[in-house]
Amino acid sequence: MSASAILNAWHAHLAQARRRSPHTVRAYVATAERLIEATGLTDWPALARIDASALRQQLARRRADGLGNASTARELSALKGFIAFARAQAGMADPTAPRMRGPRIKKGLPRPVTPDEAINLAAGVEENAAVEWIGARDRAVLMLLYGAGLRIAEALSLTGAALPLGDVLTVTGKGGKQRAVPILPLVAAAVADYAAKCPWPIERDKPLFMGARGGPLSQGMVQKAMASARKALGLPQTATPHALRHAFATHLLSGGADLRAVQLLLGHADISTTQIYTHVVTDELRDLLEAAHPMARA
Repeated sequence: MSASAILNAWHAHLAQARRRSPHTVRAYVATAERLIEATGLTDWPALARIDASALRQQLARRRADGLGNASTARELSALKGFIAFARAQAGMADPTAPRMRGPRIKKGLPRPVTPDEAINLAAGVEENAAVEWIGARDRAVLMLLYGAGLRIAEALSLTGAALPLGDVLTVTGKGGKQRAVPILPLVAAAVADYAAKCPWPIERDKPLFMGARGGPLSQGMVQKAMASARKALGLPQTATPHALRHAFATHLLSGGADLRAVQLLLGHADISTTQIYTHVVTDELRDLLEAAHPMARA
């Protein structure tokens, strides 16, 4: 059996059976490809026999390439998934991957932008654009991230069928799970403005947001536009498109929103993921307390 046949089967399993995102599929297939290149194994039974010791050696090689803790943890997850798949393909009674612990990851807190910064960033990408319709497009995307809490991939996966935006938008998130997201009038207006200015025909079954030549808009172009606006506004490098989604959640909780409601809006499968944002709000309240309470100055 060839390495390409193995990788193609792994790709199909991830994309079709597991319904993983294109980004995850690419990363996991690349991890499997590196393992095959390092071991020279090109058949399911041989790959199925890979044990924890061999996986540790592979991770050590990747560590030598400069992989950090978070990336190493993701690499291990991909390796274990691939070995489990190989064991199932080889017909093993127990397809479970070797048990081993990854590096400890300090759970980082999101660093959201302020409400003013979020609005200024959305306006900034529009002002910095060389072409009017592209500026309107980038502003509409960022408004969906901050005003509706969408992931950038979710915003870019919208099709023309979403138009015109109503009070509620159906979004397809991770794992193909759908959720209903309320749409604020300002967000709907931004998307409508882009649709009116877009020189390319927006079709129901084609991407809503398009690149300069009419093809699908890439995440990289949105990130580039935001980086330019961020620099012009003097904001830190942490002011990324994903930071707008962080800001959406944090600002809702700061305003008294229910944690469960925010979980539903973000599309988190586990509420513990949403609880990260409560720590940010608590830190902000602690800073306020220390700055304003008389006992803090005692």
